[in-house]
Amino acid sequence: MKQSKQQSKQNRPPVPGGAPGRRVWEVAAAAALLALLVLSALLLNGTQEQRELSAAQKRKFAAAKVTEVMEDNAEPDAWTEGRRLGQQYIRVKILTGEFKGSVMETVNYLNAYSNVDCREGTRIIVRLDLDDSGAPYIVSVPNYDRGLVFFGLLAVFILLLVLIGGKKGAMAVLGLGYTVACVWFVLVPLLLRGVPPIPATIGIVALTTAASLLLLTGFSKKTLCATLGCVGGVAAAGLFAAAAGTLSPMNGFNMSEAEELVLRAYDSQLHISGLLVSGILIASLGAVMDVAMSIASACNELHEVNPALSRRELFRSGMNIGRDAMGTMANTLILAFAGASLNILILFQAYGFPAIQILNTDAIVIELIRGIAGSVGIILTVPLVSLLSARILAAPGRSGTRR
Repeated sequence: MKQSKQQSKQNRPPVPGGAPGRRVWEVAAAAALLALLVLSALLLNGTQEQRELSAAQKRKFAAAKVTEVMEDNAEPDAWTEGRRLGQQYIRVKILTGEFKGSVMETVNYLNAYSNVDCREGTRIIVRLDLDDSGAPYIVSVPNYDRGLVFFGLLAVFILLLVLIGGKKGAMAVLGLGYTVACVWFVLVPLLLRGVPPIPATIGIVALTTAASLLLLTGFSKKTLCATLGCVGGVAAAGLFAAAAGTLSPMNGFNMSEAEELVLRAYDSQLHISGLLVSGILIASLGAVMDVAMSIASACNELHEVNPALSRRELFRSGMNIGRDAMGTMANTLILAFAGASLNILILFQAYGFPAIQILNTDAIVIELIRGIAGSVGIILTVPLVSLLSARILAAPGRSGTRR
């Protein structure tokens, strides 16, 4: 009876939240990661060289609301599937910026590709300029004001994540915010300063992975297994992409945005050739992290339920779980990258391009490398996390099969 009670106590899952001391360390680690992000962002922006303002920085944009459509000469067009083409004379009220409250009139030109069809009450974005007397006027109407819709969708996403996920969902939101901030405020400035893209991206991947998983699960062996496995899987995807790019040959200069980067970032030290692999590292991070955490979490649960499991048994269980997740996640990643090339695929079919030309086109090859490299990262993450979980979670003396 006494032995049964001791075994029951041993198998009992830990109390949620852990010991107070452990919680203090988790909060301290989170604060340190946040401080690292803030200090890095401030340092990168504070030491940035003063350069002449670009054309985009000199332009002034503001949100506005259409108060009246004074004249509307636009008509539906069959060639553009019913989109109205023509021009509108509208009166708008500026809602943001230094000219907030001003009422102006402008001509809104509607064509097949820039088509902001206005009605009374429509929220739009206007581009402003100053005439010779210094008075503002509207140059063009480039877009709808989608800010309210975007932030509304974002609020719904966060609300659902918190309501369904509870504390874990809230921590996931913080991890997501941390990742986005690291990419925008740290990685991009580093790349513009001439830091080699691949090492910089691997560093950011490791930092964001550790931060996201630490916020989600706290200090634990499960977090360590998932973090190491995720970084290893992403690095494997990067190595595969780099090797494929070298053999192709294919690099950042083959991307559709390369010409714009060369023209707009001519006075920076940006290394364009490494951007293809860097993009693959970032794109594969989410899927690889998902697989890594799924396997590490499952192995941890198995170990909690049955601590007597040997390393071999725990590894075998992790592999079985990983094989189920492997196919679906790789399929998701391939389809995500293929979706980005859907318009190109339609054009190829419409013009009847031969297969030999399609398979050797830069845009298609880049998407294939992205999809396959990301999938390779997922596949290699499965045995890596399974092995790490078996080695770290199982007791050192339980390397063989139980009798």
